[in-house]
Amino acid sequence: MNRRLSSISTRLAGATALLIVGIVGVMVWQWTDTERQIVREQKRGEARAFAAAMADVLMNELDDENWAQIRVSTEVLLVNNKDIVYVAMHDHRRDDRIVAGVPSELADQFIPDLVPLAVTRAALAADAPLTQETYVLRPVLIGPEARAPRGQRIVEVVAPVRTASGKAIGSLRVAVSLAAVDRAVAAAVKKALFIGALALVAGLLGAILLARRLTRPVTRLAADAAKIAAGDLTHRARVDRADEIGQLADAFNDMTIALEGSFGRLRKTLTSFERFVPRKFLAVVAPEGIENIQVGTSATRTVAVLFSDIRGYTNLSEGMTAIKVYAMLNDYLERMGGAIDRAGGFVDKYIGDAIMALFDDEHTDKLLDAIVGMRAELRALNVARAAEGLPPIHNGIGAHGGEVVMGTIGFASKIESTVIGDAVNVASRVEGLTKERGVGVLVTDAVVARLRDPSRVPLRKVAEGVLLRGRVDPVDLYTLDEPA
Repeated sequence: MNRRLSSISTRLAGATALLIVGIVGVMVWQWTDTERQIVREQKRGEARAFAAAMADVLMNELDDENWAQIRVSTEVLLVNNKDIVYVAMHDHRRDDRIVAGVPSELADQFIPDLVPLAVTRAALAADAPLTQETYVLRPVLIGPEARAPRGQRIVEVVAPVRTASGKAIGSLRVAVSLAAVDRAVAAAVKKALFIGALALVAGLLGAILLARRLTRPVTRLAADAAKIAAGDLTHRARVDRADEIGQLADAFNDMTIALEGSFGRLRKTLTSFERFVPRKFLAVVAPEGIENIQVGTSATRTVAVLFSDIRGYTNLSEGMTAIKVYAMLNDYLERMGGAIDRAGGFVDKYIGDAIMALFDDEHTDKLLDAIVGMRAELRALNVARAAEGLPPIHNGIGAHGGEVVMGTIGFASKIESTVIGDAVNVASRVEGLTKERGVGVLVTDAVVARLRDPSRVPLRKVAEGVLLRGRVDPVDLYTLDEPA
């Protein structure tokens, strides 16, 4: 609970941090975008100025085919300006061959391998000054000096070289590195992040102090809630404030008082409800709570099914008043149900004097424990009845194991739990055979096969390959040798 409450201050601090980060992010974006645009335009302007000036200066050398002078002039330009990546002079009269350039390996090339082909095509097709941004395809070295790594962004300016008569005789290409743009952006980001870090620290400190002041009464209220959640419904919140948190504490106390009364009634209701629908059955048909139980909810289970019925019930109750029959049944069913419950099973339903019980376990040892307990309880009941001069009660018990569907049936106003499957039908018919076989207990081979310890209960096979009505597969029947 304390960890959850501490998240209030964490969230407040986080929200403050996110707000500051957002503001810093916008500031960094605006700052860096402005710096990028300013430096880019500056470099583009420098490149255009270099290209235009050199085109005018080198026009006569190109016209006179003075390649050496052009080469010297371009080399001087690159020495004085470290941002220039390359210079290339194309001669239209020689099929646009590069007649001079720096780096020196550009000379005599038609299409330089420093930039993409589309850039060169656009440059050679231009009849007016052209500015285009691109990147270098390989590292550019001028002597031992590296001017640009592979992938470096550059701005290339193409300046047509014209004679005095206006005839275009060549093109001068000057490339300027945009690395300065990246450096300017990095510097702007660094400054903005420094300012943002200071704002973030100050904002977080303020948010933490404010959050602690706000969450202190909430923490006390959470401690009170923890005591109430632990079951102490007599506890009351102790937050003495006149603000909204104080109002929350008062409302919390009112709710606790109401809960104290409602919870007591609910506990009694649940206890009563479990007498009608066993807890284990509810776990299957209402896993999300009985308040969410619905018609048609079902689950498949492998269980052992037990049926028990009083023999000669009609003759036994003949001549008895209804209240005496009621008292006899209650006494009998209480003893039988107690034996089943102690063994770990649960009664699914009572059908008059008959009992249907389920054992939802991997093994059937608990089923046999219940049968042994039921027979012992019946003997004790008959001893008590004999002392009162009443006739004994005899019953039959049949059991079988297998897969069943446990679920709810009915409609919105009337829901009942039920168990459907072959195992139920077989168990009922096996119980009916106890009178025919002259024994009190019959269990099938499916029950015996799932015993963890068959030697615990003295079982004896009384029939093999018995065909039951409505069933194709035969079963073997076993009885319980009881004490004399």
